Amino acid sequence: MRKGDHLVRTILPAILLGWCSAVSPAAEVPRVLVDPAEGESAGVRQAVENAKVEVITTEAGKRQLVRASADAPQARLRWTATEPLDLSAFRFVEAVLRNPGEGRVRVQLGVRSPANNNRAVSRDFELEPGEAISLRVTLRRVVPETLKDVFFGMRGFPELIDPERGIDVSRVKEVFLNIRDAKAGLTLEVGRVAAIEDLSRPAWWDGDTARLFPMIDAFGQYAHADWPGKVHDEAELRRRIAEEQGDLAAHPGPEDWTPFGGWAAGPKLEATGHFYPKKYKGHWWLADPTGRLFWSHGTDCVRATTAATPITDREHYFAELPPRDAPLGAFYGRANWAPHGYYQGKGNYTTYCFSAANLLRKYGPDWEARFNELAHVRLRSWGLNTIGNWSDPAVYRLGKTPYVVTLGAGARWIEGSTGYWGKFPDPFDPDFDRGLKAGLAREVETSAKDPWCIGYFVDNELAWGDEWSLAVAALQSPPDQPAKIAFLADLKAKYGTIEALNGAWGTKHASWEALAAATDAPDKEKARDDLAAFYSRIAEEYFRRCREAVKAGAPNKLYLGCRFAWVNDRAIRAAAKFCDVISFNRYEIGVRDFRLPEGLDLPVMIGEFHFGALDRGLFHPGLRETADQEDRAEAYRRYVRGALQNPLIVGTHWFQFVDQATTGRGDGENYQIGFLDVCDTPYPELRAAAREIGQTMYSYRFGMGSRP
Repeated sequence: MRKGDHLVRTILPAILLGWCSAVSPAAEVPRVLVDPAEGESAGVRQAVENAKVEVITTEAGKRQLVRASADAPQARLRWTATEPLDLSAFRFVEAVLRNPGEGRVRVQLGVRSPANNNRAVSRDFELEPGEAISLRVTLRRVVPETLKDVFFGMRGFPELIDPERGIDVSRVKEVFLNIRDAKAGLTLEVGRVAAIEDLSRPAWWDGDTARLFPMIDAFGQYAHADWPGKVHDEAELRRRIAEEQGDLAAHPGPEDWTPFGGWAAGPKLEATGHFYPKKYKGHWWLADPTGRLFWSHGTDCVRATTAATPITDREHYFAELPPRDAPLGAFYGRANWAPHGYYQGKGNYTTYCFSAANLLRKYGPDWEARFNELAHVRLRSWGLNTIGNWSDPAVYRLGKTPYVVTLGAGARWIEGSTGYWGKFPDPFDPDFDRGLKAGLAREVETSAKDPWCIGYFVDNELAWGDEWSLAVAALQSPPDQPAKIAFLADLKAKYGTIEALNGAWGTKHASWEALAAATDAPDKEKARDDLAAFYSRIAEEYFRRCREAVKAGAPNKLYLGCRFAWVNDRAIRAAAKFCDVISFNRYEIGVRDFRLPEGLDLPVMIGEFHFGALDRGLFHPGLRETADQEDRAEAYRRYVRGALQNPLIVGTHWFQFVDQATTGRGDGENYQIGFLDVCDTPYPELRAAAREIGQTMYSYRFGMGSRP
């Protein structure tokens, strides 16, 4: 146990209904796990790490006041049951929290079971000074034995089953609350902790799958539940046209925007006819083509065909798939993209696109044109001024909303590299920029000259690894790998002889040719400086060649970088030498405190972020979970407001415009992350949050920049 940690038999929390191994199939009231008002309780121990705890009386009742110490970066409360607790009748564990101090407090609430290597479900949240919340973490479940092999091709399954992150909720052993980035004196008030919201098991839960399938209705929705906004028939779908038209008419969009979405009421800068970055009063901005300050508030994947899903081997999942020769049969397709999951390596599979089929049902034969035109009206009304990555050119080329364009580089991979989305492109390959140049050539008469185009992202979420990984990968590649040839040339220039290299690295290569043929990794500690230097050279060569290609094909457009997801400071410093704007996909709870490596001051764009919930029929909340739609909307507000406060960030792009398919795309992602559901219905809570941001974002950010 670390210094300052202590484990005490709690005299503070009470388990009103008792920690036990059995519970009735359905719960009728919250199951209180911890309550400071109730005194000592048997059957639970409270562990307090790197903090001191006392019971205080507040206006809201008794609370535990947790005061972090300076011994470690994290303080923790753990409530451990002497016997496992069955919480299978509940949807959430909820903790009542308040930040009584003057600084922000980041917390993590989690629930752990001993199954699956002691796996836990958890959720992070950041409390502002004086803020009080009831923080909920969803009790996502492991796949029951009776349903093994029933579900596949999806990241999340029905009824809170999560094959990747679920826990055995019938054997909960611990609830924990962490104070992240704790500092001495940081405080948090903790009230009741309880399991809440009844969750009745469906009839098919125990293995009667005859009642389960088909589980997806004709509209692509989960068939065995109902929720606000669900479509039940085509007449209801069509009625929503008039309902939304009324909403759009009542909310035409911010009045203080230029046609490009810049701040018409703000300062007037140089008008170049294109977008460009500008630091103004301590904050980075973009300037729009008219010379007005512009902050990019956008969404990715603005296209009609988002909810295409594989149906091969899963036809029994779906009710009423249409005949192929019927009008709705036009939405069958073929695909083979599957970098992960069930369909990986299986070749071509059949798909069906429910989002496009529903648009035909809703709008009729001209559905595509109506969707594309309506997208611009919606974005403006919702306070969004940018069409983000992965969007349909047929939408953004209408010339009504600023947009970015997606391009790719690389003709050959560094064979020794690995990554979630694949290997790293070799920038020393003479043909590295061939595809990028070809893509730009196709843009010469469109986006390259279009004032609505902000610029180009090249590639996405490359595997940058640590600051030695790409150099090691080059050495682990075949002798004809261009990056390896370049690395060996650098080493020869530095060391002269193989014996000198062997002496420095502690290796025993017989010759330079032997090193070229070898594919083993050197001792990182001994080769550290050489590996780091060549890593920088790979990164700089990558960004240099991308920039040169972009500027040759579209000299007036911004090179927006590669959308970093996994990255290190060395790669960021290389990007800073060549990118007009550095882009990051940041699936965090917030980016207010995001910083570049020391000494760098450049504009940053967030290319992706999102939040999802499990209260609207989808099976997975995405990479950042919230409790429900109101909670999701609030998470959106907090994220974007935090970005507006950050002097580096010039925009945030939400991923994505329409929900993914209920049964997943080719890699299984089936996230509830859209502004629109599969039936083209906006989520009113998220729509309201975006409008609120859009109406105020310029005065809000400008006010930040004007403060001393």
